[in-house]
Amino acid sequence: MTTLKRVDVHVEGIVQGVGFRPFVYSLANRLGLAGRVRNDVNGVHIEVEGAHAGVEEFLTALERDAPALSEIERVTVVSAEPAGHSGFTIATSDPSGPLRALVSADTATCDDCLRELADPADRRHRYPFINCTNCGPRFTIVRGVPYDRLRTTMAGYRMCDDCAREYHDPGDRRFHAQPACCPACGPRLRLRDARGVDLCGDPVSCAATLLRAGRVVAVKGLGGYHLAVTASDERAVATLRGRKHREEKPFAVMAADLAQARRLCEIDDAAAALLTSRARPIVLLPRRRDTPDASGTPRVAPSVAPGSHNLGLMLPYTPLHHLLLAELAEPIVLTSGNVSDEPIAYEDADALTRLGGVADAFLLHDRAIHTRTDDSVVKPASGEVTMLRRARGYAPEPLALRRPAPRPVLGCGAELKSTFCLLHGRRAFVSHHLGDLENYDTLRAFAASIDHYCGLFGIRPELIAHDLHPDYLSTRHALEQTGVEHVGVQHHHAHIASCLADNGDPGPVIGVAFDGLGHGPDGTLWGGEFLRADLTGYQRLGHLAQVPMPGGTAAIRQPWRMTAAYLRDERPGLDVARRNAERWPAVLQLAATGLNSPLTSSAGRLFDAVSALLGIRDTITYEGQAAIELEQRADTSETGVYTAGITTSGTTGLAAGASAGGPLVVEGGHLVRATADHLTAGVDPAVIAGRFHNGVAAAISRSCVALRQATGLTAVALSGGVFQNALLLERTVQRLRAAGFRVLKHVRVPPNDGGISLGQAAVAAARDRRQEAAHDGR
Repeated sequence: MTTLKRVDVHVEGIVQGVGFRPFVYSLANRLGLAGRVRNDVNGVHIEVEGAHAGVEEFLTALERDAPALSEIERVTVVSAEPAGHSGFTIATSDPSGPLRALVSADTATCDDCLRELADPADRRHRYPFINCTNCGPRFTIVRGVPYDRLRTTMAGYRMCDDCAREYHDPGDRRFHAQPACCPACGPRLRLRDARGVDLCGDPVSCAATLLRAGRVVAVKGLGGYHLAVTASDERAVATLRGRKHREEKPFAVMAADLAQARRLCEIDDAAAALLTSRARPIVLLPRRRDTPDASGTPRVAPSVAPGSHNLGLMLPYTPLHHLLLAELAEPIVLTSGNVSDEPIAYEDADALTRLGGVADAFLLHDRAIHTRTDDSVVKPASGEVTMLRRARGYAPEPLALRRPAPRPVLGCGAELKSTFCLLHGRRAFVSHHLGDLENYDTLRAFAASIDHYCGLFGIRPELIAHDLHPDYLSTRHALEQTGVEHVGVQHHHAHIASCLADNGDPGPVIGVAFDGLGHGPDGTLWGGEFLRADLTGYQRLGHLAQVPMPGGTAAIRQPWRMTAAYLRDERPGLDVARRNAERWPAVLQLAATGLNSPLTSSAGRLFDAVSALLGIRDTITYEGQAAIELEQRADTSETGVYTAGITTSGTTGLAAGASAGGPLVVEGGHLVRATADHLTAGVDPAVIAGRFHNGVAAAISRSCVALRQATGLTAVALSGGVFQNALLLERTVQRLRAAGFRVLKHVRVPPNDGGISLGQAAVAAARDRRQEAAHDGR
């Protein structure tokens, strides 16, 4: 007699919108088991019964053979009395109870769908919204959980009979695929001119014709609108720059496939894996030197990425992109659909209004986008990857934390490269990239996105963490919230805490936080910091020597001012002084008197000073431009090193707290003066730039060695926007490891201010745990 066994199983993680219910259904039927599966507000709930051996095999295969897009966090199994079920069914989702279910990120079109897209005999041939359980829109169309069609922007599309048959067929790839549709019942594509008038003909073919003619076409993607021009057309790219008010910041380029991408950039196996991954991020890659075609015409116009050896490259991730790139047969520029620093447009009426003066035509459709989401950006180097912007393809999937947060936390992030972070239990939901909060529309999107995440994941923050800068709009938003506890977190402590949380390390570590600027509690602007840090607190062990910023924020826009501040004399023989002769003496006077010249220890401003000194960039048109181009100029084969003096007096007392001699100080001015001396001597600027990068890396390593002697700490965490510099990061890590340190770098979130919100939230949670433990101890 066969022994029956029944279990109730609950699966948590990314298990909705990834084909998990169809997988469970097929597995149970293959094993001859009865019961049902359904989505609920926590994940997937399964009731299964049958022969003992069959149930055991079911539980093993449930995790072993789970769908590729799923990520199982936890499986809970409870034994129950057999109920005598016959057959196995997919039951209606249960929307009751506290929300804990996760939402999958949007996923690039799978190979099966691409084959159907290209097959003239298939009923979805050339249908730009083809998808299945393995691919397609997810986060950007979801309004709520459990994940079902009625809670997505596909709710208004009634499936035709053919789609319904596929949806209910256990043997079909679209079995319970919520966004499933076809030309008979789904969204429709159309092409409109700038006035909103529909244009005749096939929308994709006509859009390709317009692009060939040098026109700007706005294309509605997964998370918003992009602006497209043919990448080889210099006049079209220049037109786009003028209309978008984007003077020099590089544009991203989309290539049709990996073969076309290889004709533009140097692509190794790691880069190829990133380009073809389901996330399909923009990947920063070195350009090929031999890019002209047979006629001598560049495949990428010079103004696509002026002055850069790299190109931001991506591959199509929607059926519409595949169709357009195949029709055009050459790469396109594909940049965010906005003007200047506005958020990307994602609603049709708003796009037609805001982009009407930029785009000549609009390739759009009637599937609504619920959450606007920009493209993610990553940078591979030395076999590792740095996340520069985390958005489409990655968000909103949570990061797992080492220890749970006692209470729900919201980290509001910084001002630039804004994100927020919600902590609940062991899950950290770092939002998609939202932009710079200096723009009012971005601030509105920031607040709306917080509300959406809180509703989607059932989180009501009890702690709100924020930057200490009183004028950050993210700080103001945090302090406006009532009925919660507010936790202020120093900017650079948040950077290091972000790196710790990213690596699952509680600290303490020697934290090296190198960035542009952050509010220091001493009233100065920090940015080149050595901290003793864990998740609960920090101590400033050292910093770059402070220099004035002549003119305040003007020194950010005009890096030559920082050159003057560092050199402190007229240096008449230097080109940078001659180029700015009219204002050079006045700026020196500002620096000398301190008038409108706040003191800063910023590493970013040090890189700016050297960039201007070498004649690379006197003024900038986008954040970080001077430092980025300095890295581009550096001779990576150079092994020479400029030496920065390091004052270490008093470091013996650092482990215990204060020291009579004060913190360690790194003389960045020595690096600037060495640069000036060698430039005057006629040394190649590329060699000088290489030696400068080596000098900064050496100064970091020497400082950490001195601090290890004082504190006994043997781990170093590197964070801050300056460590987006792949050359500096590589040289620094090499030196630290050679000195015997364990080195922590960012992996899952950016080292720039896009990772700040995770650090803030992690600090607030750690302090909450400490208070809870202290209370329990009483």
